Amino acid sequence: MVFDFITILYLILSFLIGSVPFGLVLTHLFSDINLRQIGSGNIGATNVLRTGRKGLAVATLLADALKGGLAVLIIGVFANADLAAICGLAAVLGHCFPPWLKFRGGKGVATGIATLLAIDWMVGLICIFTWLVMAFLFRYSSLAALTGFAVSAVLVWTNSMTGFAAMIQLSGIQLWVITALSALIILRHHQNIARLRSGTESRITFWK
Repeated sequence: MVFDFITILYLILSFLIGSVPFGLVLTHLFSDINLRQIGSGNIGATNVLRTGRKGLAVATLLADALKGGLAVLIIGVFANADLAAICGLAAVLGHCFPPWLKFRGGKGVATGIATLLAIDWMVGLICIFTWLVMAFLFRYSSLAALTGFAVSAVLVWTNSMTGFAAMIQLSGIQLWVITALSALIILRHHQNIARLRSGTESRITFWK
């Protein structure tokens, strides 16, 4: 892949779009809540939900998801699928490391899942299904995300080596993008992993 001016422009735009902190923006516009002082201080939908504003949490979830999914789909119209996948990863990086927030952003779960869906719908659906099952069984959002992305990475590599899922057709670049994306989101959960090990991680409650 040649990284010419247009390619670099696509990547920069994807990163900047991904860096928009919708959780902070929405809570600032529609409430007097400082999201950085709530729960984990994270800018994602899970922390917005801790404010009790379910509508804002749903809006944040959708907005954060669109950042990754649209980056892949729109760039895919103007360029090739490989560059589109890389732009999706750039959007996730923007969400995780927004320059406007001193590079302290979210964990990239919603943006990452939408990126997976846009790259390959089957991989994305498997990630979502795994998240739902783990969240229902153990009620840890972080554990569900860690498992979902770990399963996605293992799936694409297993498919690459064995071809057991004929419906999943990924290029080498797409394979590495999904691997890098999954590794990034797992690493972004390092504090959650420590809390899971110590038994201090907070649980989610579906009926509240």
